[in-house]
Amino acid sequence: MGGSGGRRNTRGPALNADPGSQARLLDLQALDSSLDRLDHRRHTLPELATIDELTSRLREVSDALVTAETLESDLARDQRKAEGDVDQVRQRSDRDQQRLDAGQVSSPRELENLQSEIGSLSRRRNDLEDVVLEIMERREMAQSSISSLASERDKLTGELASVTSRRDELFAEIDAEIAASRAARAAVAPDVGAELLALYEKIRASSDGVGAAALHRARCEGCHLTVNPSELGQMRAAPPDAVLRCEECRRILVRTPDSGL
Repeated sequence: MGGSGGRRNTRGPALNADPGSQARLLDLQALDSSLDRLDHRRHTLPELATIDELTSRLREVSDALVTAETLESDLARDQRKAEGDVDQVRQRSDRDQQRLDAGQVSSPRELENLQSEIGSLSRRRNDLEDVVLEIMERREMAQSSISSLASERDKLTGELASVTSRRDELFAEIDAEIAASRAARAAVAPDVGAELLALYEKIRASSDGVGAAALHRARCEGCHLTVNPSELGQMRAAPPDAVLRCEECRRILVRTPDSGL
């Protein structure tokens, strides 16, 4: 082979097979290569990466939405409690004010205490109302976040459904092609013969899925290297049923009308 260094001693035992069976190897290889491409395509569809991205983002948004909803629920509870505290202080202040307005307090000391309590309750009410306002502001922010996250979740859910549907359509198309190629392969494989098929499968398993290649114009179509004149002469001298092997890649070489032999 052109471009080879020291030649590897990788020759296996000689094998002979009907030339027609050898020719069918190329048909089998074409089907196997097609199946490999279809399998690769099925596992590398762009839709798969998009589904992963959308699923991951949807999970993040859903988790954030649960957190926001939990916060809003907690704030709603806090708001009800704070408003209840305000109401209690207001009722107590109103009762004290009614006593004062009704002139029910005659003792100067009791009057002073009542006026002091009314002032204290007023300050307490103002403080509690500030707490309610602060909680309400935080609750509004949480509700805004919930609305935004829910909108994004719905949008992502729709996109995911659309991409998933497209993936399933492509899977169906690819699977139909795979089924057709497998059926064609099942029809071709018996024509190759058990011994030659076993060798082909063994080589294919260790040679990137290519077990047989055409010899085209003195070049191996498997490794794309040119057969040197000496090797080419040995191939010409071999009987038609001799199974040829590439000295470089060790794939089965199948003679073609323009093989150069």
